[in-house]
Amino acid sequence: MKVRKAGMACLLAMSCGVQAAEVVWLDRFEHESAKVPAPWQVVQLDKKIPPTHYRLTHWEGVSAIEATAEQSMALLARPVEVDLHRTPVLCWRWRVDAPLVKADMATKAGDDYAARVYVSFTLPPSELGFITRTRLKLARSIYGDAVPDAALNYVWDNRYAVGTRRPNAYTERTRMIVAESGAANAGKWVVARHDVQQDVVAEFGSGQARMIQLSVASDTDNTGERAHAGFADFHFVARDAACSFNPG
Repeated sequence: MKVRKAGMACLLAMSCGVQAAEVVWLDRFEHESAKVPAPWQVVQLDKKIPPTHYRLTHWEGVSAIEATAEQSMALLARPVEVDLHRTPVLCWRWRVDAPLVKADMATKAGDDYAARVYVSFTLPPSELGFITRTRLKLARSIYGDAVPDAALNYVWDNRYAVGTRRPNAYTERTRMIVAESGAANAGKWVVARHDVQQDVVAEFGSGQARMIQLSVASDTDNTGERAHAGFADFHFVARDAACSFNPG
């Protein structure tokens, strides 16, 4: 009987090693209200720009954040404390009705995305030179403390190939990584998996970066377009572990 119970526990954990793979969930979004609960909050970097609208919904079997952008921009953000040495891989699901048409990440006028996942970091002062510290201080005096030392943006782009990497058109402290592109997968949930620790080392050369915030956004203030997107199932796993998604 004990052997049978152990075997059943192994199957339920979906891992038959010494112990079940560690999974760090951020939120499953299984709430009764459509209002997105704390610790998530809307962050407007520019108060002059209308904010993107966010709510919770159940979308084709998936509990998710629904984002609707109409010539708007705001992050939906939450603080995160995760040991990237133990669980460096970020997993999630997302969807868009359609990619944007006029966006182009190479230009400020085109710096919009139907969907993006924004990962913010704090870096040791020793890894930030005097010029970088000065620029960050100036940026925070304008946009507030929401400006991180460094950030990665995993974006659903409209024209650049998956795997494209480049600095953000506004600041080199944010690096854009094309995680999905084009309309081939529009209209359905798509699984995403990215090694955040490897990416922050590759983009900023920092092995000591500490993740402090995760945000989602649909962003159309520059192009004046409309976007409709969903985000779900954010969790972290070890590098050699599979993502852990509920059937959807």
